[in-house]
Amino acid sequence: MARGGAWQCLTASALALSGAAAFASGDLLSVPSGQSVSFQEMLWDRPGGGLIYRFRFVTPEIGQAGRAYEDVEVDMHHLCETFAIPRLAQTGPQPNQIVISFSQEETEFGVATEDVTQFFEAYRVEDKTCILEFF
Repeated sequence: MARGGAWQCLTASALALSGAAAFASGDLLSVPSGQSVSFQEMLWDRPGGGLIYRFRFVTPEIGQAGRAYEDVEVDMHHLCETFAIPRLAQTGPQPNQIVISFSQEETEFGVATEDVTQFFEAYRVEDKTCILEFF
């Protein structure tokens, strides 16, 4: 987690207890590309731009042949709509942005890990749909 305690973290069990569909950390999720994807954690914060939810996934195959960013960006959008949106609270503040991140292995948020390939994408939510935003 980020320094200073500003970031909050939800693990798979905490998300399951919050009323979201049950799943276990490490379980493989189905994505259009067929690559191996598992949930790592969810973080949230309120930086200057408003509430952001970050859903972090482990995707060991990224960076390999056939798993470049262009090959898996559809997976990120798919997980935004089928994994992240269903886990948003039905009441209370809604996020201004959802960030989906893929990493070859589990990493600590905010710590540079030069030898680990990572992809990130940001979305805003409109009518239960993820709309790509450019960083």
